[in-house]
Amino acid sequence: MRNYKEELEARISFIQGILKESGAKGIVYGNSGGKDSALVGILCRKASSQVTGVIMPCQSQRNYNEDLQDALAVARQYDIQSLTVDLTGVKSAMLEALEAGTKDQLVTSAAVANIAPRLRMTTLYAIAQSRGCLVAGTGNRSEAYMGYFTKWGDGAYDLNPIADLTVTEIFEFLRYLGAPEQIIVKAPSAGLFEGQTDEKEMGITYRALDQFLLTGAGEAQDIAKYKEAHARTAHKRRPARIYQEIDQ
Repeated sequence: MRNYKEELEARISFIQGILKESGAKGIVYGNSGGKDSALVGILCRKASSQVTGVIMPCQSQRNYNEDLQDALAVARQYDIQSLTVDLTGVKSAMLEALEAGTKDQLVTSAAVANIAPRLRMTTLYAIAQSRGCLVAGTGNRSEAYMGYFTKWGDGAYDLNPIADLTVTEIFEFLRYLGAPEQIIVKAPSAGLFEGQTDEKEMGITYRALDQFLLTGAGEAQDIAKYKEAHARTAHKRRPARIYQEIDQ
């Protein structure tokens, strides 16, 4: 287990260093009511007095109920300013435009699910730019390895203070910080559609994945699944390809 006292101090210093270097006034992040956003919010608030957590419900009923209440609980406990921007109408309008524009071309369910994270990214950057702030990312190491994030959605940010932590370590850190218990015990979910959970959608358990990431151990068939997903989603983790003339 990590020394979370030292981890806390190091991550606060990391955030403060980036704010000083950039000249930004503070940080904006998406407060989803989940474990990752909770930890990012807590770390950022300990590093800066100017932190805004933006709650962005988008169609899923879970966004308006459990996730909303958990997001507000974290904000209250750690004195984080909250804003709520309802994106349901925006997504509906975009789907109507897509259906009209593509006519008989099919917009896949995966493409539709990824609209919400990209709308949220646009929202965060609009608020952050208006306030002279940076956007903090909330993705963890486990998700990144599996490519379980939306390219140019929740994968877009200016800084990420938890990117090296597995889901197991996220929960340990939250317990160390005394985060609300309901955040720690609920099943991880992006809340993109009804009944969705991370583990069900990926067909893995975070416990087994994190064991592999932290120790290299695991069942052979599971490791093969992890590595296949990692290779298939490599494009998400590397910078966009650009043409570059080779010096002669």
